Amino acid sequence: MPPVRLGLRENGSQIALLLLIVVFIGAVVGVERSVLPLLAEAEFGLTSATVTISFLVAFGFAKAGANFLAGELAGRIGSRRILLVAWAFGIPVPILLMWAPSWGWIGFANLLLGINQGLAWSATQIMKIDLVGPKRRGLVMGLNECVGYLGVAAAALGAGYLADAYGPRPAPYLIALGAALLGLAVTLLGARDTRHHVELESKIVNTTSDNAAPELPAERAARIWRGSWGHRPLFAANQAGLLNNLKEGVAWGLLPVFFAAQGLNLRQIAWLAALYPAVWGIAQLATGTISDRVGRRPLIVGGLLVQALALVGFATLNGFIPWAASAVVLGLGTAAVYPTLIAQVGDLVGPKTRANSIGLYRLWRDLGYAVGALFAGLLTDLLSFRATILIIALMLVGSGTIARVLLPAPRPSQRLAQPGSESPLAHDGSSDRLGGD
Repeated sequence: MPPVRLGLRENGSQIALLLLIVVFIGAVVGVERSVLPLLAEAEFGLTSATVTISFLVAFGFAKAGANFLAGELAGRIGSRRILLVAWAFGIPVPILLMWAPSWGWIGFANLLLGINQGLAWSATQIMKIDLVGPKRRGLVMGLNECVGYLGVAAAALGAGYLADAYGPRPAPYLIALGAALLGLAVTLLGARDTRHHVELESKIVNTTSDNAAPELPAERAARIWRGSWGHRPLFAANQAGLLNNLKEGVAWGLLPVFFAAQGLNLRQIAWLAALYPAVWGIAQLATGTISDRVGRRPLIVGGLLVQALALVGFATLNGFIPWAASAVVLGLGTAAVYPTLIAQVGDLVGPKTRANSIGLYRLWRDLGYAVGALFAGLLTDLLSFRATILIIALMLVGSGTIARVLLPAPRPSQRLAQPGSESPLAHDGSSDRLGGD
């Protein structure tokens, strides 16, 4: 067995392999973003916005629960095993989407997809954070989200073109099936578990910290309370993640239907559906690293406000070009928030509690899919597409305000888990000498 070391360069080959796996994870879900919402009326005769995006409710609840479960189980059975289970849930999804006889089957397929995505993204994120150590968390999360959402974008664009050429089913979902099979193969052949890296970081922390902190309570209810509401910075991160993905109920579930109602063709819708995650993905190469240097809070708060501005653009402008510009702005805002929040949670906790805390954060974040789908669908049925989009924009402004007040002030190169910190989670012994901010 090779020596266990922490660092991006020291674990470069394994991190690169995990990044390839993340491309496949993104491609499995990406095919839905341009095509699936349009199936509701075209193939199943559904006209209610609430019913149309109900598939996101199943997806959101399943993904949120799977995130939490992945965090709970990572330290017990290892992240690699969780990733293998994720592919077992993911492979049936495109097959169901190809041949589903009713919209209820679409919902069931997305329940399986939510489990797949929650387990897979959580496992790969936890593994990369374990490998890289505390100094480059923002960078590695930026790389992770970059390649993942480029996979989403490529699959969304490819699915749109296949649907335009061969119909909405089954051709687009061959992309997802191929990605799931390749992801399983690469995981089986190359992925290694990272529990030894967690043990190494824990030893380093315990020998360098002047004042180790108490462990999390053993009781699950107490852990959930402290990780969700009992500690103000973690609450701020959780609510920001939830509102960020609540917006996805609009971006994923409503915008393709809105664009079609305004007269855009399938290829134009596919480009808009791909442009947003592509910008989101590429920009995260910069935002993760920037947050390592200037602190997390400016990117989180600014990103939420930029997303709100983009939604205002969708609601008040008309035509492919203005909406493409709004998609670019939305991608930039999301890129500022997405990897930074994961890195922020990683800063606020120590290595032994990291998997649990990230899983809990991802639970709250991805509940946003379900809450957003229900809320946006009901609002659209009661009001209109444009009114719904503006209301979600106002909610993002409120979330940014909460984050500005409750998140730690930005201080470059600081450790948020220092002796004397108010965090009840962050002292299984983090040290300033380990880097991060």
